[in-house]
Amino acid sequence: MKYYIIVGEASGDLHASRLMQALKVYDASADFRFFGGDAMKAVGGVCVKHYKDLAYMGFVPVLLHLNTIFKNMKMCKEDIMKWNPDVVILVDYPGFNLKIAKFLGKQVKRIPVYYYISPKIWAWKEWRIKNIKRDVKEMFSILPFEKDFYEKRHRYPIHYVGNPTVEEVASFQASYQESFGDFVSRLHVGSTLDRRPIIALLAGSRKQEIRDNLPAMIEAAKRFKDYQLVLAGAPSIDDAYYEKFIKGTRVKLVKDQTYALLSNATAALVTSGTATLETALFNVPQVVCYETPLPKLCRLGFNHILKVDYISLVNLIGNKEIVSELFADRFSVYAIANALYQILPGQPGREKMLSNYASVRERLGHALAPDNAARIMIQLLNPQTAANV
Repeated sequence: MKYYIIVGEASGDLHASRLMQALKVYDASADFRFFGGDAMKAVGGVCVKHYKDLAYMGFVPVLLHLNTIFKNMKMCKEDIMKWNPDVVILVDYPGFNLKIAKFLGKQVKRIPVYYYISPKIWAWKEWRIKNIKRDVKEMFSILPFEKDFYEKRHRYPIHYVGNPTVEEVASFQASYQESFGDFVSRLHVGSTLDRRPIIALLAGSRKQEIRDNLPAMIEAAKRFKDYQLVLAGAPSIDDAYYEKFIKGTRVKLVKDQTYALLSNATAALVTSGTATLETALFNVPQVVCYETPLPKLCRLGFNHILKVDYISLVNLIGNKEIVSELFADRFSVYAIANALYQILPGQPGREKMLSNYASVRERLGHALAPDNAARIMIQLLNPQTAANV
C-alpha cells in the first residue's frame, strides 16, 4: 500500500520513522512519500519536503513566511492528489495538518486521513474537535488521558496505542551498559575528572526556549557546589549558541547524549515537553521550569483560557502535581533552587516523586506504540489481511 505521511518537526520525524518501520513489518510492499526528515529518509521512500523548511514558530516568524507556508501547503495538496495514496497519515503539527485534512475531506475521491499523535486540543483550541470529527477518519493517541477526552467528552472513538517514549527509553536502557565513571570520563575528556553527582539541565530544543530558560537554570543549579552541571544540547542547535550562556560557568555541554545523561543524573531541571516524561521514565527527580513573557498575563490565561490544570506530561498523565511546575509568575531563580533542593538525596520530596513516577508508568502501559498503531492501521485499511496481522 501507499502511505503519505506529513510531519513538521524533529520529534514527529522520529515518531513517524518508527511507525514506518512497523508498517514495513506488516506490509512488505509499503511505499512511502512524505513531508519529513532525516530519520524518515533512513527508513526509505521519497521525501518531498524537509520539515526544516516548514517549522516556523511564533506569530512574527509565521507572518514573515506566510508566502512560503502557502506555497508548501499548495505543493503538499497537489502532490497527494497526484500520487493518490491509500492513506494520508498526519503526525501532530495541527496548524498545517488539519488544513490538509480539511482539503482531503472535500475531494470526490475520499483518501482516508489517519492522525498519529493527536493535536493537544485538550489544552486549547478545543473547537478543533469539530474539524477532526469531520475530516479525520481514525485518531491514534499516545497519551492515555486523551481517550476519555475524545470518547466521553466528544463522543469520538479513538485508538490509544501506547506511548512511544516508553519503548524508546526501555530500548535504550536495555542496551546501555556504561558506568557512571565511564560516562564522566567521556564527559571530561581533556579536563580534570569530576566524579561529583550530576544535575542535568534540559533547556529545550529551540533557541527561544534555551535563551529564556537556561540562564535561570544555571544560576539556580550552580548554588549546589557538591554537584556538577551537565547540559543536554539539542542536535539542531550549534555549540556556539550554547557557549554564549555557559562560558565562564562550570556547565559541561553534551550533544546527542540526553538518554545517557539521564541514566547518570541525580536530579534535573527540565523545560516542559516530552523531556519531562523522558526524565520521569529514567526515574530522575525533576523541576519543570518555563519562563514566559508577561508572566502575570500568562498565568491569567492559563487559569481562564487553557483547559488543563498542568503543563507537564508527567502531571497530566498522573492527573496530579507530581513534579513542581515553575512557569509564568512562579518562575524565578530562587523558586527553582528551592524546588531542586527538595528533590536531592536525603530530602522527603525525592522519595515522594519517585513513588509517584511508578503510577505514571502504570498509566502509560507497555504497548509498543508504533507497532500497535501500524497493526491497527493495516487492519482498517485492508480487512482481508486482519487474520495475518
